[in-house]
Amino acid sequence: MTVLWLKALHLIFMVAWFAGIFYLPRLFVYHAQNESSEVNDQLKVMERRLLYFVTPFAVLTLVFGVWLIAIYGSAWFKASGWLHIKLLLVTFLYGYHLYCFKLLADFKHDRNRRSHKFYRVFNEIPVLALFAIIILAVVKPF
Repeated sequence: MTVLWLKALHLIFMVAWFAGIFYLPRLFVYHAQNESSEVNDQLKVMERRLLYFVTPFAVLTLVFGVWLIAIYGSAWFKASGWLHIKLLLVTFLYGYHLYCFKLLADFKHDRNRRSHKFYRVFNEIPVLALFAIIILAVVKPF
């Protein structure tokens, strides 16, 4: 498999993953605002299905990213300052993704204590991280 195919697959799975982590917190906003038990039950199903649907994309993004790093080699890895910052942001995003499981459990067991305003801000975090990651990967400023 060529490097270009690996890059393409890495980007495809990253886009699919991000679609989910952009939408999931929006569902949390609606859930936190809602007071209807029927709607809450429907939101619980949607949230669970979405998070479990996009998790394999997160894993495949990681697999193809690590594969690319392995192909480029340790000398490239050590010399690429931008990559270290990108990997720090990516690590943060995987933590964000895992934290979504905790939030999902809170909603599932009706333990959510956060307002819709918290989830509106929470929803913007992956957007900002994506901007930074794309700039680092394309411009390679360091």
